[in-house]
Amino acid sequence: MDATRTDPSFLVAVNQAAVNAGATIINVPDTVGIATPSSMKALIRMLAPQIDATIDVHCHNDFGMATANTIAAVEGGATEVQVTVNGIGERAGNADLACTVMALTSIYGCDTGIVTERLVETSHLISRYSGISVSPSYPVVGSFAFSHESGIHSQGVIEHSSTFEPGIMTPEMVGHRRRFKLGKHVGRHAVREMLEQVQIRPTDEQVDEIVVRIKNIAAKGRKVEENDLYAVAESVMGIESSETHVILDDIAIMTGSHLIPTATVRAFIEGNERVCCMTGAGPVDAAMKALIGILPNEAELKEFSISAISGGSDAIGHVTIAIEDDKGRIFDAGASGEDIVLASVEAMIHALNMVYRHGKNNR
Repeated sequence: MDATRTDPSFLVAVNQAAVNAGATIINVPDTVGIATPSSMKALIRMLAPQIDATIDVHCHNDFGMATANTIAAVEGGATEVQVTVNGIGERAGNADLACTVMALTSIYGCDTGIVTERLVETSHLISRYSGISVSPSYPVVGSFAFSHESGIHSQGVIEHSSTFEPGIMTPEMVGHRRRFKLGKHVGRHAVREMLEQVQIRPTDEQVDEIVVRIKNIAAKGRKVEENDLYAVAESVMGIESSETHVILDDIAIMTGSHLIPTATVRAFIEGNERVCCMTGAGPVDAAMKALIGILPNEAELKEFSISAISGGSDAIGHVTIAIEDDKGRIFDAGASGEDIVLASVEAMIHALNMVYRHGKNNR
């Protein structure tokens, strides 16, 4: 413990005694996170020749350098590192699994034995069970890690993905997806690309107007989802929306202290009636499963979040969801309302229409 604040000669003596007593792995912890990459590398480089055992490091993130210190320790001769999913740990946390693995894999060419394609999935799993959310801008696994909003960034990525991405680390390598964001910095190329995917082809002048309207919506502090983009585009182009493939006719949800939450959905997909009944962990979970169940093809709910727009028990909440279709494409949608269950249902209907719309236009 506390190796980085221990006198070097005493540290060597203690570790040598441990090896003489039979230890095969020596852990060098930066318990309070005060090391820097240069000091950690020098410490491990000093210890390695004098310790006949595997050198392992355990870095804390008090100054935000845990991952950098871990990588520096490998440069100094450490062959084992301790990391945590999403960097969760005491105080400010520890070195992050995904960041450390991808740095070692992509930059240093190391074989860590980790299946990197499961990193995002693992991050989401731990976030869900720990109740500790991952910042959207978190490296590697955050929802913004491979998202692009700025006009010049979107244009560059559309033409060549490595223009504004590492290149040596792609979204597919970590189980992520490249996405374009709609916000106040959105550009013409991203808007045109997203509309082209659903066979909406505005003129240059119409694209300019669509971009202006999207920026105006975002400037008011509202998150802009893909269903908003389609509605704006159809309004600007003066075309009547005929892309409501999924129409909810009725939904019944039962829940209670002695009832298994159950949702029954009746909807029409291009005029064909479909009914699905599902149970879930709660009323929202049951409703989401039932709605996804009416689709003819597989889809998976990837993200679900609720934020309060106002205060009080009758607060208006905004629901944002992301679902993935059977081709790995992810679609965002949202809705607001006082009833969170019904707002969730509305958001899911928006998302299902996008899934169906994309599927129809890309067969």
